[in-house]
Amino acid sequence: MTPKLRIAAITDEFTSDLAPALDAMAAIGMTGAELRMLWGKNIMNLSPEELKTAQQLTRDKGFEVISIASPILKCVLPGGPDIDSPFQQDIFASKHTFDDQPRLADQAFDIAEMLGAKIIRVFSYWRTVNPDACFNGVVDALTWLSEKAAKRNLIIGLENEHACNIATAAESARLLDAVRLPNLKLVWDPANALCSGENPFPEGYAKLPKDRIVHVHLKDCHLEDHKPVWGPLGTRSVDWKGQIAALRADGYHGWLSLETHWAGPANDKLQGSTICGWNLRGLAAA
Repeated sequence: MTPKLRIAAITDEFTSDLAPALDAMAAIGMTGAELRMLWGKNIMNLSPEELKTAQQLTRDKGFEVISIASPILKCVLPGGPDIDSPFQQDIFASKHTFDDQPRLADQAFDIAEMLGAKIIRVFSYWRTVNPDACFNGVVDALTWLSEKAAKRNLIIGLENEHACNIATAAESARLLDAVRLPNLKLVWDPANALCSGENPFPEGYAKLPKDRIVHVHLKDCHLEDHKPVWGPLGTRSVDWKGQIAALRADGYHGWLSLETHWAGPANDKLQGSTICGWNLRGLAAA
């Protein structure tokens, strides 16, 4: 059951205690780590000493840090329409404003360079009742971020996020067409598109420019009353077998990275992510 694409995870989906998270991931055969929350803190709030510890742990345990899963642009766009309140706004111990974004960007770039990550995951402001009215603001922000990151040879990875203004494949494709900078790429999350009312595969995926997909997040759910009910990867509504096969056929060589979301059996997050991690390994090997 050797994966045909490299597999990874956001480490705090196992536990925010980095060492045991990496041990659990290594047992599954993962070799890539995305860093979002460590020791109960968002990565943007870690001290220099804590960042050095993260650097040492990932190196010692043989992991490549592939992405800084930052909260950049998970904030309100000033002057925009009202926020679409039904969407859950996950902030992962990081609450920042529009005015904080330049500082966050510089900080994320510094952290990425220290840890050897090439991708900075970003968003598109909290989703409003009229996302189209925010489109130009999102374009301006991502253009600025991408131009700034290019000077440091870093990739801006826009995640389609159901709580943000760019949520679906259709919205992602429109944005990527508007900002044709080579280091602006997509972190494709089919489950987020599903939560936004789109069939992510095959319909959504068919709309995406395949050469702009830099990274893929994997989680699974079905919808009840338009709300996601998370479960074990590969058992719910996302056609992960078809999606992974299509990625391989289209020449994707990036990572498949677990973002479990499921609370796990008896709310045991570590066990839930371990189950999903083994499911990911099986899907990646098919």
